[in-house]
Amino acid sequence: MSSFQRWAFGLTVPAALLTICLYVVPILQVLALSFTEPTFGFGNYVEMLGSAAIGRVVRTTMIVSAVTTVLTIVMSYAVAFALVHMRPTARRVALFMVMVPFWVSVLVRAFAWITILRRNGVLNSALVGSGAIGEPLELVYNQFGVIVGMVHYMMPFAILLLYANLSEIDPRIIQAARSLGARPVTIFTRVWLPLSLPGLAIASLFIVIFSLGFLVTPAILGAGRVLMVAEYISVQISSTLRWGVATALSTTLLLVVGLLVAVAARSPALRAAFEGGRR
Repeated sequence: MSSFQRWAFGLTVPAALLTICLYVVPILQVLALSFTEPTFGFGNYVEMLGSAAIGRVVRTTMIVSAVTTVLTIVMSYAVAFALVHMRPTARRVALFMVMVPFWVSVLVRAFAWITILRRNGVLNSALVGSGAIGEPLELVYNQFGVIVGMVHYMMPFAILLLYANLSEIDPRIIQAARSLGARPVTIFTRVWLPLSLPGLAIASLFIVIFSLGFLVTPAILGAGRVLMVAEYISVQISSTLRWGVATALSTTLLLVVGLLVAVAARSPALRAAFEGGRR
C-alpha cells in the first residue's frame, strides 16, 4: 500500500467510526433486546409470528406500500417523461415546482391534506357545493387518505430519479425509430420503456423501502385507524413498553429491507442503473 493509499484510507477512519457508533451499535442493541427482553430466548419472535394483531398490521403495511409504489411510479413516470420533452425554460420552472415540497415539513404537508380531504374540507365542500355528491366522502383517516399523503410525499423523489434516467436516453435512438416509421405508441413501448427500466427499478426499490418504514404521514392521516409497522413499533415502545416485541419487529423489518435490496441488486435492471451511474 502506497503512502497516498494509506493517507486516503486514514481519511475514511473517522467516518467509519462515526457510522459504527451511531448506526451499527444501536442496531446491535436492538437485536440483543429482541432476544433478551423480557427473558432470554426466541419468545418475542414466536409471539410476533403468532399474533393476529401484528398480522393485520403487516398486511396493511404491504397493501399500502404496494398501492403507493404503483401509483407513485405511474404518475411520476408521466411527469418525468413530460419534463424530458419540455423546452429548457419550461423544464427549469417545472423542476423548481417538483423540488418545492422538499422545503415544506412533512407535518405541514400531512395537515394540509387533512384540510383538503376532511368531511368539511376543501374537496368535499367543492363537490357538495357543485352538486356532484349529496353527502361528504370519507377521504381521510382511512387507507385512501394515507395513500394520498404517501404518494404526494414520494413523488418528488421518484420524479427526479426517473428524470435522471430518461434524460440519459440518446435522442438519436428515438429519431431513428421515427425515421423507420414507428408510431408514438410503438416508440414508447419498444424504446422508451425498455431503456427506462433501470430508473424504474431504482425508483420502485426506493419507494418500497421508504413505505415499509413510513411513520409520520400514516400516523396523522390514518389517525390510528390505519396502523402500519413503523407506527405499531412506536406504540409498543412509547405506550405499552413492550420493548421485546417492538425490537423483534424492528429487526424483522430490517432483515426484510436488506433482503429486498439483496434480491434487487441481482436484477439486470438495477445493475444497469448502478453501472450507468458509475459511467
